[in-house]
Amino acid sequence: MTEINKDNFEENEDSANMDIQQTENDGVKNETKPHDSESAQSEEEKKKGFWKDLIQTIVLAALIFLVLNTLTSRVKVFNVSMQPTLKQGYLLLVNKMAYKWGEPKRGDIIVFHHAGIEDQDYIKRVIGLPGDHIEISGGVVIVNDTPLTEPYIKEMPRYTLTETVPNGKLFVLGDNRNQSDDSHSWGFVDMDWVVGKALFIYWPLSEIKLLTGPDIIENSARPGLSVDFAPGT
Repeated sequence: MTEINKDNFEENEDSANMDIQQTENDGVKNETKPHDSESAQSEEEKKKGFWKDLIQTIVLAALIFLVLNTLTSRVKVFNVSMQPTLKQGYLLLVNKMAYKWGEPKRGDIIVFHHAGIEDQDYIKRVIGLPGDHIEISGGVVIVNDTPLTEPYIKEMPRYTLTETVPNGKLFVLGDNRNQSDDSHSWGFVDMDWVVGKALFIYWPLSEIKLLTGPDIIENSARPGLSVDFAPGT
């Protein structure tokens, strides 16, 4: 009898130990389940955050592009009429709002639709404003009796001309005076044809520079400053 009771006790003890171990194992398993759930939730939140950031970036880039496209234009120079200031292949940034918020001045480099034709864009320098008297003689351009100091031209013009600029019009010339199709050959530019004002060259990188400056009549009245402050030089 004693031996039987001992065996039963050992069996009961082993069974109890197994129950305790199983309970402990179950406890370990139960503790790992919340951790796995939190990790999966964290990964899901990271994915949602990534897509949210990506969409916001795309929308912001699109808005910036639309604003820039509304306010500015990028123009490539194709001909030689504005040499040496602008050479073939140069890329320019043009402010399309310049003359909606302000007035043109002599010396501005502008882009306009030639004869109002939208797919024929020209780029020239403004020489005369409405009401200005223009005279070209002996290789010198004279505006309102003031001879212009023009260090930006390729060579002096070999033609003569006398004009008065009508209201709502501009008189424009290319810096390559003798190889430019401009106001000396076909007349004036209507203000409604103007696309905008060239601000600066942005390509090639070695030629980056501003294309703005003071009025060329005012500049010509200050000969000591004319070369340094001539627009586009």
